[in-house]
Amino acid sequence: MYDFSKVVITSSPHIKSKEDTQSIMLDVLIALIPSLAVSTYVFGFRAILMTVVSVAACMVFEAIYDRIVGKPNTIKDLSAAVTGVLLAFVCPVTLPYWMLIIGDGIAIIVAKCLFGGLGKNFINPALAGRAFLLASWPVAMTTWVRARSSVGLISNSTEALDAMTSATPLAIIKGTAEGELPSIASMFLGSIGGSMGEVSAIALIIGGVYLLVRKVITIHIPAAYIGTVAVLTFLFPQGGLGHLESMLYGLFGGGLMLGAFFMATDYSTSPVSRKGQVVFGIGCGLLTVMIRYFGGYPEGVCYSILLMNTTVWLIDKYTRPTKFGAPAKQKKEG
Repeated sequence: MYDFSKVVITSSPHIKSKEDTQSIMLDVLIALIPSLAVSTYVFGFRAILMTVVSVAACMVFEAIYDRIVGKPNTIKDLSAAVTGVLLAFVCPVTLPYWMLIIGDGIAIIVAKCLFGGLGKNFINPALAGRAFLLASWPVAMTTWVRARSSVGLISNSTEALDAMTSATPLAIIKGTAEGELPSIASMFLGSIGGSMGEVSAIALIIGGVYLLVRKVITIHIPAAYIGTVAVLTFLFPQGGLGHLESMLYGLFGGGLMLGAFFMATDYSTSPVSRKGQVVFGIGCGLLTVMIRYFGGYPEGVCYSILLMNTTVWLIDKYTRPTKFGAPAKQKKEG
């Protein structure tokens, strides 16, 4: 496990110390605003309430943990807030609040704090929370509503939800669900159903560009990740689509943009060197396509990133640049 200060200094040269963490997290929150705005337009004000509840729960869990173990309060660094937003973004807007709060607890307590806190966790906390929720309540986590449906702030009846449900584009292409495939433009602009923060590719790209301009992230992981998915889905079209259509649906039809720009680039759970980041991104892309094509679930971003998180130590071992002046290993004589 790595010390956060070392990781951020190497991954982003303009960052000088731990004290810059708050600024980094604030930039991430700002970059997520376009996606939240589109999600609010598509799903209504429940999207905002879900996000607020998730952020509040994550911050409360972290504050309680710090108090129990006698650590200084760390919620001011805003990392818990980022985890809360990201976890809300990868969940359906209809998910009951109590389930979301349990996911927040898993993300903060189990995936982050028990490993030493920010910078010492080896898997992405938000994705760990999502994986737990999907394993525990698969129906609730895969109930998607149509765009512009009237989703209640507190709850919706089962009958009302059944009337509003729709299949995701990737599920339709995979053949695991029936429905009319939305246009590529609809997916790009954000007028489809799905997880809260994944419905608009353009909103996520705008946020990703903001992070690149601010030098919060580098282009290596997003480019390698998105590029790998683009090449594979173009070469091996799915669902009777043409090569170009298959690629565009693969890029815009799921959580790829959110994962590539906001989750795979997490300092604590991604490689330090640029070469390692490229390897990491390619691995995420390969696993994403394999899960989408051959797995039982039409989306593979969450598990691909989590699996690659576990290989970061190995990638760093073989791609970390040698320090200047370090003695070369002596060859053993026969």
